[in-house]
Amino acid sequence: MEPFIRTDQYNFIRVQVRKLVNGHSTAKDADVIKAIEDMVLENILAMFINMNDEQKQLIQPVVEIHDKEMAEKYLAQLKQYVIPFNASEQAVRKLFPKVKKLSVPPLDKMDLRDIVYLSWFDNSTSKKYIVSSHENKLSGIYGSFTQSNQKGICSLCNGLGEVGMFLAEIKGKEKGTFTKRGNYICSDSQKCNENLTSLDKLTDFIERLKG
Repeated sequence: MEPFIRTDQYNFIRVQVRKLVNGHSTAKDADVIKAIEDMVLENILAMFINMNDEQKQLIQPVVEIHDKEMAEKYLAQLKQYVIPFNASEQAVRKLFPKVKKLSVPPLDKMDLRDIVYLSWFDNSTSKKYIVSSHENKLSGIYGSFTQSNQKGICSLCNGLGEVGMFLAEIKGKEKGTFTKRGNYICSDSQKCNENLTSLDKLTDFIERLKG
């Protein structure tokens, strides 16, 4: 069976599995537990369109999870069917043709199944780069990144944590003019990737900053 689970979908499943484990540890009523199981399965299946029987058979055993050990085994099995982030160093460089001596992180040393979007901070230019994939097409933006002195909500993953202001410069309506757009995003892109359970906010963010 080919990989069919996006990374954000896998993250969503992990959250649902956590709810199920918590439900089993706190609820004593069988009907309550059954309701949690049904809700979790329904939530997970609702993410996928046109699933085949083999894919459903892989997902459905989620209702059999009772504890953390079972959860870890289930998630480890699903991880084999997560679609890796599809990008090469050459493809990433093509997204930023105006940037000389672009420093690209070593993709061959990453587990690309953990990546919803690729991001890194280049100390030499003080710029933060973001690469995302939407409908099998890569998009890239870069801009300044200023660390915030307090925790905040990330506009990409909606999680509370260490954030900073990301600002990208885009062309204005009049020729030769530019304007800056941005928002607060996680300082730690790895944690942000782990928190992402949907592509909606990421896609909106990229589209808005690309102008």
